[in-house]
Amino acid sequence: MNSTRAAIVVLIILLGSFAQAKDSPQPLKLVETIPLPGLKDGDFDHFALDLEGHRLFLTGEENDKVLVFDTTTNKLIHTIQESKAPHAILYRGDLKKLFVVEGDASAVKVYDGENYKPIDEIKVSIDADSIAYDAATHYLYVVNGGREAHTPYSLISVIDTNTSKKMRDIKIDSNHVEAIVLEKSGPRMFMNITGKNAVGVMDRNKSALEATWPLPPGDKLNVAMALDEADHRLFVVTRNPGKLIVLNSDTGKVVTTVPAVGMVDDMAYDAKQKRIYVAGDQFVDVFYQKDADQYERLGRIPGSFRAKTGILVPELNRYYLAVPHHENHEAEVRVYDVQP
Repeated sequence: MNSTRAAIVVLIILLGSFAQAKDSPQPLKLVETIPLPGLKDGDFDHFALDLEGHRLFLTGEENDKVLVFDTTTNKLIHTIQESKAPHAILYRGDLKKLFVVEGDASAVKVYDGENYKPIDEIKVSIDADSIAYDAATHYLYVVNGGREAHTPYSLISVIDTNTSKKMRDIKIDSNHVEAIVLEKSGPRMFMNITGKNAVGVMDRNKSALEATWPLPPGDKLNVAMALDEADHRLFVVTRNPGKLIVLNSDTGKVVTTVPAVGMVDDMAYDAKQKRIYVAGDQFVDVFYQKDADQYERLGRIPGSFRAKTGILVPELNRYYLAVPHHENHEAEVRVYDVQP
């Protein structure tokens, strides 16, 4: 075969591969869009699920609202007005109570889960934001304080959701702490110590860090976090640069890193399908876990400006993405079917 014919064969192979990649199905398929007229510019922050009640909750952080959707009809069915910078949210179906972390109120507000009326509040420091919930103890761990409180430390407040009482505060030596996750098989709590570009590890029955694991040099603004407990892998996403970092959750050793979308706020790990969903500015990245040490990007779904709030609901085979109002584009929630 001469060089010209060889070059043509290579070109045909490359074009065929490109066409196949282009036509290959994406891991998420858009099936519906829920319009949210009347909202101003500003971020959403987090979703929460009421699976049995067929409801999805979304905090409109900069619109001071909590939006309630019917997951059967994909309709907005209620809006809790004048929630003061709502961030993370938890629904306890057994109590029929909604716990909303309201940063500007310096409180976790408790709402009746049926009529949405406020019934209680637990005071915390200003700028309360991220949470983790322990279903075994019914304790809610709430990140608060730090930068907006003008303190060199942050707090993780432990709240008993059975009694709506704060039990204690855990002091973290950094003015910027983001996501926290809890292991189920033991007492450890992992946290993004963003102010130090590190991950903190703590026995949640105690009040001091057991270990601090620095991120690779140059990786900053670690915000989102998820845990693959079975494979002992901790997933961290940084914003500067956009990167998925996989850590050994026993040692803190970096297993691998993969480029990811920027401005990420939410991440979800699906242990059944071995996928990681990462919502950021303009895109949702979906990664495939080939094994505990190998990861590849399965797809990049077009998103929108600062559409960094998403939730995976495996029970419904759905992924929801909150798109904020921006310029002439109205706010909306995009509903995706997860593809096999």
